[in-house]
This record gives sequence, structure tokens and C-alpha cells, in this order.
Amino acid sequence: MISKTISRLAGLQMVMALLIFLSTAIPAKAALIDKAPDVIGRWDITMQKDGKAIPSWLEVQKSGTHTLIGRFTYAFGSARPISEVKPAGGKYSFSIPPQWEEGTRNMDFEFEVSGNTIKGTMVYTDGKSYNFTGERAPELIRTKAPVWGKPIRLFNGKDTKGFHTDGKNQWIVENGILRSLKSGANLISDKKFNDFKLHIEFRYKQGSNSGVYLRGRYEIQIIDTKTDEPEPINNQFSSVYGFLPPNKMMAKNAGEWQSYDITLVGRMITIVANGTEVITRQIIPGLTGGAIDSKEGEPGPLFIQGDHGPIDYRNIIITPAK
Repeated sequence: MISKTISRLAGLQMVMALLIFLSTAIPAKAALIDKAPDVIGRWDITMQKDGKAIPSWLEVQKSGTHTLIGRFTYAFGSARPISEVKPAGGKYSFSIPPQWEEGTRNMDFEFEVSGNTIKGTMVYTDGKSYNFTGERAPELIRTKAPVWGKPIRLFNGKDTKGFHTDGKNQWIVENGILRSLKSGANLISDKKFNDFKLHIEFRYKQGSNSGVYLRGRYEIQIIDTKTDEPEPINNQFSSVYGFLPPNKMMAKNAGEWQSYDITLVGRMITIVANGTEVITRQIIPGLTGGAIDSKEGEPGPLFIQGDHGPIDYRNIIITPAK
């Protein structure tokens, strides 16, 4: 009888020990959850690499109760997924494989967050370490509907007045058409814009590729989709590159004139491709690869990509909000 009592007491002690362990383990995990909101959100980053300021972007969000995941956009390419953002010692880290970068090693990141600022280091695919800083991205929420001003014809049909390039200029004007006959410099409007409506017409050769960057930061893809992937995915014709796919593929054949009518208010975008609305009032999360800077809260130029192959443009008309 005594032995049975002792056995029962031992069993109760084991149960109590287990309960005590669980009661201490759960708060430890809860503490991790409490710290997570400091880093959750979207971050506009500037990377210092080889004497250049490179725009980048990071998004961190919670997956389930205690795991952090995210997305990252570097100097080029699309936003790529982060399988886990790991917290340790007040800092965070993640690793992503190369996309268009040279080399095969992962890009490794370690950073810390203080309020609305972020700073850290990136170990690139070449093994070198680079510093970055940034700030929490603005929400860009508009509380009132825009009042539109007068349309501005950005391209006058005669020359490239009102634009400048980011390298040696290969753009020419022939018969009222703005042309880049070969890969070269990108074309950037001298004027900067905040919210606007844009009408733009373009024509590409088979297999060619270009893009129009809104405020210089968000690329609307222009590409000969019919010689590539036919499905409306987020890096094809009329997509917001790497983020938003069109709901229908409206690309015409190479050599035909095509058009986009784009409305951008804050982060909210609507795209009409060749007369059909393919993206309706969707939020652009952040910078696309190739952005001119990471200052999302500021007005920016119209930036036309000229480094991916031959492309023609005409009838570039922008209507800014007052």
C-alpha cells in the first residue's frame, strides 16, 4: 500500500514538473512574439555597394504564431521570398539564394531595427560585406479622391527635350517616334510626379523587353510575352514586375502598336492594357528591381527602360493630380 502511494506521488511530481516546464517554455515563445512587431512591416533600404547607393526593399510578416517570413527586392530582378527571418540577440537575419546575381553562394543579411529605422549588413554572392540603412516605408494612403490637372505631353514628337539619360544616349526620334534601336541607357523625365494618370504607346520587336517605371520606382513590364510564357504571371506583359500579375493577357504580336493607360494614386494602381482593365485598384507593396531610388514618399520621374533591347514609344501623356 505504501509503495503504491509512493508511486502515485512520484507520478504527480512528474506531472507537476511537466506543467512547470510548459509554463516557463510558453512565455519564452510568447516573448518572441512580443518582439516580432518591431520588425514587421515594409522597409525602404539603401545599400552602399562599391561607392553606389543601391535602392532595395524588405518586407517582414508573421507566419502563424511565431515564425517570421518576408520578401526582398535588390538592385535588379523581382521581389524574392524569404523562407524565414530569424531573431537572435536583438538582431534579425535571413539568407536568400541568388536570382540574377553572379555566383552561387547565398546572399546573407543581418540587421537590427530601432523604431522606424533599420541598419545592417549584406554578404553578397562574391563574399564581400556591404552596409545598408533604411526606414519604414510610407503607407501612401490618400484620404481624398484626386482632382486631375491638365494633361502634359511628355514627348513632343520632335526630340528628347524634357528627358535625360543615365548613360550614353542611344535614343533618337524618327517620324514622331521615340526609338531605342539597341540596348543602352534608360530615359528619365526631368519632371517628377506624385499621383497621376498615364497614357503611353509602345512597339517592340520579337523577343524584346522594356518597362515603364512609375515615379522611377515601380516597373510596369513591357515584354514580348507571346515568345515567352503565355500565362499572366507577375513578370510578364502588363504586370507590376514581381508583384502584381494581370488578370488577363492582352499582349499583341511583336511589331504592333500597343498601349497602357495607368492610374497611380498613392500605392493604388489600375492598369488598362490595350483597352482592357487587367489590374484594378491593387496595392503596389514596394520597390521593383531597377528602381531609381528608395524614397517612396517623394515624387519621382517617369523612367523608361532602354537597356533590354529595341523599343519604340509615342504619345506619352501624363495627367498629374493637382
